[in-house]
Amino acid sequence: MVNQTRRKLLALPLIAPFAGGILANAFHSPSAPDNINDKASLAAREKIRKRFFPNVALRTHEDKEVRFYDDLIKGKVVMINVMYAECEGICPGVTANLVKVQKLLGDRVGRDVFMYSMTLKPETDTTEVLRHYMKMYGVGPGWTYLTGKPEDVELLRQKLGFTNLDPELDEDSSQHIGNVRYGNEPFMLWAACPAQVSATWIYESVSWVMQPGQNRAKSKV
Repeated sequence: MVNQTRRKLLALPLIAPFAGGILANAFHSPSAPDNINDKASLAAREKIRKRFFPNVALRTHEDKEVRFYDDLIKGKVVMINVMYAECEGICPGVTANLVKVQKLLGDRVGRDVFMYSMTLKPETDTTEVLRHYMKMYGVGPGWTYLTGKPEDVELLRQKLGFTNLDPELDEDSSQHIGNVRYGNEPFMLWAACPAQVSATWIYESVSWVMQPGQNRAKSKV
């Protein structure tokens, strides 16, 4: 288990785009206050929602329509990354590594923490293509793959910070950012880390933002 110093060092350089007051709230108390549903906290959550979580309609790999904030983010601990099925760059390594993270989290995936992967090429990544991709990599239950209208996917990519400061690289989907965003929406704890670092490191980082009292896996990958 990492100590508090390592947790802070992990989150600080990679917190973007969820910064400012969110960062201060996160480090005030790892277990978060009891009054997360009071008027002030709800107002703060609403500001974060408006800025970072457009409530656009998406479609899951099971061909079910969902709203990004209402159905996938609100009230949950989540992990989010971007990919596309025919990616020959970082996607295979990222997906394989996140499968290890899923195994570390065990049956809490889909219950205590929800994993989401959003395609950057919704024009070609249909729900059927996404299901085939998941099967190929051994993705388990509780990890949802998402597609949608190209303009909605692009809006989410921008809002969630999966962007490159170099405009030319940002327009090239094969050069997309290989980070995983993770957070606890009701507690307003948000951070990010490279998706190809040690699976145990990612697991520990996500565990940090999970609600107190949840058991942590003892296995290592």
